[in-house]
Amino acid sequence: MEWTSYKHKVQYYETDQMKIVHHSNYIRWFEEARTDFLEKAGFSYAWMEEHGIIIPVLSVAAEYKCMVHYGDEVIIAPFVEQFNGIKLSLRYEIRNAKTGVLTTTGTSAHCFLDKDYRPLRLKKEFPQVYHMFKESCEKAKEYTL
Repeated sequence: MEWTSYKHKVQYYETDQMKIVHHSNYIRWFEEARTDFLEKAGFSYAWMEEHGIIIPVLSVAAEYKCMVHYGDEVIIAPFVEQFNGIKLSLRYEIRNAKTGVLTTTGTSAHCFLDKDYRPLRLKKEFPQVYHMFKESCEKAKEYTL
């Protein structure tokens, strides 16, 4: 899979009175980028749910390095940091689309469950999904936005 990033234009409602993006929106942007990444890989959340795969969020964190303002465009790149077939960790880089300045970094951790909320071993049950995440994890080691 070719590496992908997601572009987002900051909306007014995402900002505070100073027209600076409210911190809670970065977590939403991580999800937008993750969803886009999965769709481009051919395994959208809709596809996964249709096949009985549930991917809850176990944790999420963000570090704000530089302010983002109303009207800015940002590029959000998700990277598969770790994957063992049951658990998945992603890191995110958000950069100003115009200047390339790194504004935010973050992480999210997930696990794979079946429809009965039991751990799901992707390697056995969905090898195509397993291999996509393994390959993405290897590529992320050599890729920078």
